[in-house]
Amino acid sequence: MVLGERLSEGYLLYVDIIDDTGPLSAGVFMAIHSVFGRSEWVYELLGIILVGTQIYYWNSTLIKFRVFDENTYLPAIIMAALFYFSFDLRQLSPTLLGSTFLILALGQLFSQTVLQKESNESTLLIGIYGGLATGFHLHFLFFLPYLIFSGLVISGFSFRQLFLTLIGFALPIISILLFYYWNDGLEQALQVWPIFFSYPSYSYQPMLSWLIPAIFPLLLAIVGYIFGGILRGSTINQQKQRQLILLLLFFSSTLFFLFKNQASYQLVIFIPGLTYLITHLFLHLNWGIIAKPAFYGLTLGLPFLGMNYWNSRTSQDSTYFVLEDSLHIIPKRKSILVMGNDPSPYLNISLGGPFLNYNMSKSYLNREKKLEEKAQIYYMIQKQAPELILDEEGQFNILLQELPILQKNYQETSPGLYEKK
Repeated sequence: MVLGERLSEGYLLYVDIIDDTGPLSAGVFMAIHSVFGRSEWVYELLGIILVGTQIYYWNSTLIKFRVFDENTYLPAIIMAALFYFSFDLRQLSPTLLGSTFLILALGQLFSQTVLQKESNESTLLIGIYGGLATGFHLHFLFFLPYLIFSGLVISGFSFRQLFLTLIGFALPIISILLFYYWNDGLEQALQVWPIFFSYPSYSYQPMLSWLIPAIFPLLLAIVGYIFGGILRGSTINQQKQRQLILLLLFFSSTLFFLFKNQASYQLVIFIPGLTYLITHLFLHLNWGIIAKPAFYGLTLGLPFLGMNYWNSRTSQDSTYFVLEDSLHIIPKRKSILVMGNDPSPYLNISLGGPFLNYNMSKSYLNREKKLEEKAQIYYMIQKQAPELILDEEGQFNILLQELPILQKNYQETSPGLYEKK
């Protein structure tokens, strides 16, 4: 929301604002703010629409390509329940936006398991969807090896199909590069993008906080794999589809630990694979004393208990939930730059500087800088001229030593708080 507000004022991501949001997601947030302003319900509504789209498309894909022995809407019910595992899975986020296109790419991969002839259109779409997903969430770049490997080994891509997939993947990326070139920001963007994958990871929540409620659906998925993949026979196409899902879960698990900001909303990448495995459990297990309680526990118990569980963790996961505890010590101004991990000042004061993602910005500022890069940082701050700078860790004080010219513009009025002269 803060990023969309800042971009709508005419600033350019990676050039004027240091943040790790994907460029296409940033464009969506900018469009939302331009039309609706700071309206939280818009993010919730669009998130629910995307969730509904994913559920409808994934269930339709499983029916269309005969993934199960019978046509059923059970995957849609299970997938909807899994989205209630955590409140933020249904909020509009770069991960939710990007995962929507990953599901579209997965659907095209499934089509390759049943076609008896080469389909150039399908393989091109696999790449395009993968490239769009990367544009929304740049860490989804690591799904490219999944698309290539599964296409070659499982779907049997020819060289021409592989080439079309790579071309399709490159098209959205090239379009983004051209956008920055036209806006004289390509050089700066190319300097910032490598930091996406190199700055230290940070966790909004302890890993156990979401591993504990995840035990139940994970257990159902494991039992579902045993019933669907080991104890029962399947067609060659169904075997290929199961291999695609297992490979997807492997890459998702690897990617999750590559995410720099680890939180429960990133778990959305596991939902299609878990839906597939859990559906096998309820289709192949007789509806007796085990299946019925497990089904109602998943579809009714998981959403209810999940909602109460996260409400109880509001005070514990203080780095994730934005609280207003610190607002009383900050004077009211039009703009502020927070150089720290507490974003609460942005609740009532607009962002007034270039460093939105503090963890990424700290790596950007601490690297060895040439004179040209120092001048660039000075220009970024001077251009945006925040009225207040909240320096929680002394990072701005270090910057003042590197760029003494900034001392003419800002003075420390209280410990860690700088005001524009």
